[in-house]
Amino acid sequence: MKFLQKLGKSLMLPVACLPICGILMGIGYAFCPETMQGGEVSGFLGMLGFFLVKAGGALIDNMAILFVIGVGVGMADDHDGTAGLAALASWLMITNLLSTGTVTTLMPSIADNVNKTLAFDKIANPFIGILAGVIGAMCYNKFKATQLPNWLSFFSGKRCVAIISGVVSIVTSAVLLFVWPVVFGVLITIGQGIVGLGPVGAGIYAFLNRLLIPTGLHHALNNVFWFDTIGLGDLTNFWAGKTSADVTWSLGMYMSGFFPCMMFGIPGAALAMIHTAKDGKKKVAIGLVASAAVCAFVCGVTEPFEFAFMFLAPVLYVIYALLYGVFTVVVALIGFRAGFSFSAGATDLVFSASLPAAANTWMILPLGAAAFVIFYLVFRFAIVKFDLKTPGREDDDVEAEKKAVLSNSDYTEVAAIILEGLGGKANVTSLDNCITRLRMEIKDYTLVDEKKIKSAGIAGVMRPGKTSVQVIVGTKVQFVADEMKKML
Repeated sequence: MKFLQKLGKSLMLPVACLPICGILMGIGYAFCPETMQGGEVSGFLGMLGFFLVKAGGALIDNMAILFVIGVGVGMADDHDGTAGLAALASWLMITNLLSTGTVTTLMPSIADNVNKTLAFDKIANPFIGILAGVIGAMCYNKFKATQLPNWLSFFSGKRCVAIISGVVSIVTSAVLLFVWPVVFGVLITIGQGIVGLGPVGAGIYAFLNRLLIPTGLHHALNNVFWFDTIGLGDLTNFWAGKTSADVTWSLGMYMSGFFPCMMFGIPGAALAMIHTAKDGKKKVAIGLVASAAVCAFVCGVTEPFEFAFMFLAPVLYVIYALLYGVFTVVVALIGFRAGFSFSAGATDLVFSASLPAAANTWMILPLGAAAFVIFYLVFRFAIVKFDLKTPGREDDDVEAEKKAVLSNSDYTEVAAIILEGLGGKANVTSLDNCITRLRMEIKDYTLVDEKKIKSAGIAGVMRPGKTSVQVIVGTKVQFVADEMKKML
């Protein structure tokens, strides 16, 4: 579990590069529709649009390499760039050794099997990128302090990491030579099964996507459907300017259903939580979920909202995931199509509206209204009916929580409260953060006071293990982390 959480956090680093792609390509396509529709590029705006599309595509087209570096550096114990270099060395070696030309030379029979050939045609994919990143990081963590004999001392320590990564990558490539076609075949089966189910399959995918958020495994699922791991690539094809006529499914159907849920469903669910909070705790509930709802609407970052209740009311979280599945089916059936490069917020909706695959984007208004009402009613009914302990409905004494309104400017006070709740700086062995969370390793878990931590106005506390604590702060997490690092 700890490994998966660390991997999930590391994947957020390269994913954070995607918003700039969406902005650049969205503006570029609006200025230069010839980029994806064909025709001569001319005029200043046309040239500018073409330039911006190519700039954004530079990252989208090399997503796997972003994963290589992001995972390599992110999973290294001290986030040293040496791990990123080792990961890149691993990526280059694996993708070269397992390229179609190489494997068909080593095993000519592969050339006679269409599926196996396709498997190695697609070897340079995000999954292999993540694998190379893990190899680079694990080799760094294990061998960064290795002492070699004097005659090899030049290669001691960090200098040997890339070499060892290369050796591990050779062994890995030999294994993948036989395993990868089998794994790829399973992915093809899953993908074809989902595609074969049409809108229902898209709904199943959306449900699993949300359900797997706590474990971080949703990233693996996304690689199958959003990126070109098995020949689908809903996200990459959408932003490449293609349409449904260019692919074998309704392009955008694995992304579109997230828009009404994130932009309007989450605010509706947040309002239900506020309305059902206890009279003395409504301000607490507002402080925890209102800003999270705004964040989800604008940019599609949902973690601050989801972590505010997924562990307090896991049944409600399953219902929440089911609503995503239902709305994705509905959206797929009625023909609303939009895409995202980061997440399903208003920003990506605006910039994807000019793409060829976008369709009926005006329907976000009725769909959004429906999502707001349905999420509100379902959440309110479930919370009241089953007495779920959502924010503001906890049974414990929350005198301290009444002050739990996170100031947008006083990050020092917030950091001090969190640090006190962690048992003081002597109890914290490491501190890191992702887009929305502080991640700490501690010595003694009995010293952690969750009530005290929550009094800082944060969205929630996770305890993945006896030595791990994660504090859900939101998109201002970097400022709080900086203050805590000073205190430590």
